[in-house]
Amino acid sequence: MSRVGRSPIPVPGGVQLSLKGQCIEGKSSQGSFSLTLPEGMTATYAEAHLSLAIPDKENNRMRALWGTMRSLIAGYIAGLEKPFLRRIDLVGVGYKANIQGKNLVLSLGYSHDIIVPIPEGIKIICEKPTTLAISGVNKQHVGQIVRELQKHRLPEPYKGKGMIREGQYVLRKEGKKK
Repeated sequence: MSRVGRSPIPVPGGVQLSLKGQCIEGKSSQGSFSLTLPEGMTATYAEAHLSLAIPDKENNRMRALWGTMRSLIAGYIAGLEKPFLRRIDLVGVGYKANIQGKNLVLSLGYSHDIIVPIPEGIKIICEKPTTLAISGVNKQHVGQIVRELQKHRLPEPYKGKGMIREGQYVLRKEGKKK
């Protein structure tokens, strides 16, 4: 069995943590998070380290939750120190994006523009008209937003057009033969 839950989580200097019963709240200049621990799990914060404990170490379900919660909290703290960043390139003739107020406007070759509201806790920057940078404290939430944006124009294998994540490889196919 994994023993991930036993190891303490180091908390960097720029992150402020507060414990209120079963609720852990963290704040920094980058953002904030709030997470509720499962029943029976306790957290202690001392000397810039956060530790989780469970009363019954023989309960397999509780041990699994112990490691999971430790990993989630460590991810949130890492995001508070340095936000998670993902980039999307818009590849195609006339494909572009811009920010208007609290909305992202995408021109992806359709007869109309696609307007996507920017969710709370997510920061989207148009580095170029064809490059988007999405950042946030929660790694899962950033990845989910990237995937939802990408669904508007998935990469296609024949011409290589679409919304392509940084580091994503698009397998190119050969066209028709005469």
